[in-house]
Amino acid sequence: MRFAVLGPLEVTADDGRAVRVPELKVRALLACLLAHNGHIVPAERLIESLWGPELPVNPLGALRAKVSQLRRTLDEAEPGARELVVTRTPGYLVDGDTDARRFQEAADRARAADDPRERAALLAEALSWWRGPAFSDFAELAGIPGESLVRRAAARLEEQRLAALEDYADVRLALGQDASQVGELAELAAQHPTRERFHGLLMRALYRSGRQAEALEVYRALRDRMRDELGLDPGPELVALHQAILEQRPDLRRPPSPPAPTPARLPEPLTDLVGRDEDLPELVALPRTARLVTLTGTAGVGKSRLALEAARRLAGDFPDGVHLVELSSVPAGPVSDVAEAVAAALGLRDDGGAGDPEERIASAFGTRRALLVLDNCEHVVEPVAKLAELLLRVGPEPRVIATSREPLGVTGEVVREVPPLDAGAATRLFAVRAADAQPGFAMTAADADAVEVICRRLDGIPLALELAAARVRSLGVRALAERLDDRFRLLSAGRRAGPAHQRTLRAAIDWSWELLTEPERVVLRRLAVQVGGCTLEAAERVCVVPLPIPGGPPDDADGQAAATAADIEPAAETQAAATGADIEPADVADLLARLVDRSLVVRSGDRYRLLESVAAYGLERLREAGEHDRVLRWYATYYTQLAECAETYKSGPARHRWFRRLDAETANLRGALQAAMSLGDARLAARLTGSLGWYWVQAGRLGEARRAEDAAPLGGRRAAASVTV
Repeated sequence: MRFAVLGPLEVTADDGRAVRVPELKVRALLACLLAHNGHIVPAERLIESLWGPELPVNPLGALRAKVSQLRRTLDEAEPGARELVVTRTPGYLVDGDTDARRFQEAADRARAADDPRERAALLAEALSWWRGPAFSDFAELAGIPGESLVRRAAARLEEQRLAALEDYADVRLALGQDASQVGELAELAAQHPTRERFHGLLMRALYRSGRQAEALEVYRALRDRMRDELGLDPGPELVALHQAILEQRPDLRRPPSPPAPTPARLPEPLTDLVGRDEDLPELVALPRTARLVTLTGTAGVGKSRLALEAARRLAGDFPDGVHLVELSSVPAGPVSDVAEAVAAALGLRDDGGAGDPEERIASAFGTRRALLVLDNCEHVVEPVAKLAELLLRVGPEPRVIATSREPLGVTGEVVREVPPLDAGAATRLFAVRAADAQPGFAMTAADADAVEVICRRLDGIPLALELAAARVRSLGVRALAERLDDRFRLLSAGRRAGPAHQRTLRAAIDWSWELLTEPERVVLRRLAVQVGGCTLEAAERVCVVPLPIPGGPPDDADGQAAATAADIEPAAETQAAATGADIEPADVADLLARLVDRSLVVRSGDRYRLLESVAAYGLERLREAGEHDRVLRWYATYYTQLAECAETYKSGPARHRWFRRLDAETANLRGALQAAMSLGDARLAARLTGSLGWYWVQAGRLGEARRAEDAAPLGGRRAAASVTV
């Protein structure tokens, strides 16, 4: 059993299952014991921390009861785990595996290591155990049981983390990485405005990057701030560094030879990963056997978050480090441009060695056991594919995890699609993020239906759910659910941090749209009218121009063509002029397959569908293109033809096959009737409803037939006649 305190308190069984510790005082007791990292906590101190001045009648008995509850909870999750809570005079201790202990052990090994690369790898491993502020669910709240005792432990651990960050930045400078960590050091110096060592490291990084004036300005600003706020001057080490920079001493220069890449500190997650209990263990296991793993999925589904969490957990398996390269800001271009950006992110300098950036990367990795995470590859997928293939050829040790909205298409690639969250996980994520946005929020039974609607209509997409949860404070759950028809406006107040295309729901889908060819855009926006998903045949006929149905009555093709000519001929004549794209029915299958690869269309068996948010976006684009009414007419025409074909076979041996086909298209048949009525085409609506009367009778949908009579009286009377018969 493992205990995690470097972030929210978590308990995990050996098989990876999360262990829930109920009741606040029992969790507080566990936190107090873990805060002492395997040392005995006296009973009197635990009683004071858990109950404060309001002691129970029998304090020692109450403490023993809580200890018994804790042991029972651990033992139920993993037999024998109760022995981890040890009674030892004068109190108790937890003798378990904790992330804090692993962090400290790795940091201690790093301090003892002589080789700078080994020290950098060990410090990267140590820092990878951090998921957020230590004991964040206790240390950030005042007044809860155990808060004061845990707060002191959290402060001690935070100081150790900052010291490890300083050591890590220092060894990376010793290895020649300067420009690559200027931004990171500037952020750390801003977060800790009087911590001199961060400022000194930033000054050295700036100076080595040829930015002497900025390095001197960092010193001046720190000196003025310390004098104004503390009445102190900087320490002698920083003063000496300032003087060395003024004198441009040779010992400040970077090492003469280009170093191998050293592990860059992975970004610390700002929130917990929710709903990926099955996906994460599978992903963590893959790089141990697969050399290239690509995570695909629709916009906002959480590919980057999942990849980073997996990389953090894999850090200990890669002695030569875990390297993150964020590609969203890299413009599309040839492989050399992308490789140059990757080399810069890895701190690989061009000092006259290997010429091409691809060669420098290959030379740096060689046979090293390292993990490279390439994030947001979709707009540079071809150059990244070539670079990944090169890395796989240089040796058997390097591993690559890529995130993209489509596969890289490289031999040996293992593709894993990141699915939307299921209903339960989506609800949990929404509730957690709503509580973050509105402290004190708790989902009630009265909210359950509205939350279910929100999670379903947002397709279980984490980005959309998090943006929606942020609006709970201003709108409430029910009002939020009622306004999702205008989701892009509603969810426009996005994140201020992160890549621009991950800040709002519209921006996420815009990013995918901009990467499509014009024919792909035409098919995507026209698919948006299909309310119940569709077959390939339906896509071919609604995305271009309706044609007679394959398998229809052999003597009816001419009749169908004549019956629908008035509907489709004007549209067919203007299609190419309106779209600028010459699309034939035979082109649709290939375009649809490409949209599936790009995670914009979901294939399930022989049917294709759009997620609701993608469909809403597609309808907007359809209206912008001036195609909405025309494509809606094609849609209604196709499903009318389908119903007429089915009616022809209503009494023959093929009746069962056509009956099943109408069953599968129930949502689209209703949508086609609504489309015909919205277009004011009573004749088309009458044809559709008149052809479905026999089906409604045999399917037991008499109420639907009567509603059709109200909606389309002409065809409804024919359908009603079938009902009467």
